Amino acid sequence: MGNHVFKLDARLGIELPVLGTDWERLSVEERSAILEYWETIRGTIPDRIFALERLINKLQARLNEEEDFDVSCKLNSDIAEQASRINDLHIWYRVNQEIETRRHSG
Repeated sequence: MGNHVFKLDARLGIELPVLGTDWERLSVEERSAILEYWETIRGTIPDRIFALERLINKLQARLNEEEDFDVSCKLNSDIAEQASRINDLHIWYRVNQEIETRRHSG
């Protein structure tokens, strides 16, 4: 894939593309190789989301039982962070769909 790599995003728990140039400047072969690799990664996103949802459920259960205000605030913050990760994963999951739509329509 030339100077194009995928780097692990520790926050999301998946590899994300890091392109050395604009998408439109890539050759058809490079785009194809990147998309093929991305599809492998993209296929793991639903499982990653499911794992984060399970974690949120555990945090919410702890929050329901928590009586200490400071601990409750920390749990709320942790829940919000996990929800933010899920949102970002949903965005990345749709990236390939947008590329495919552009490729077929333009």
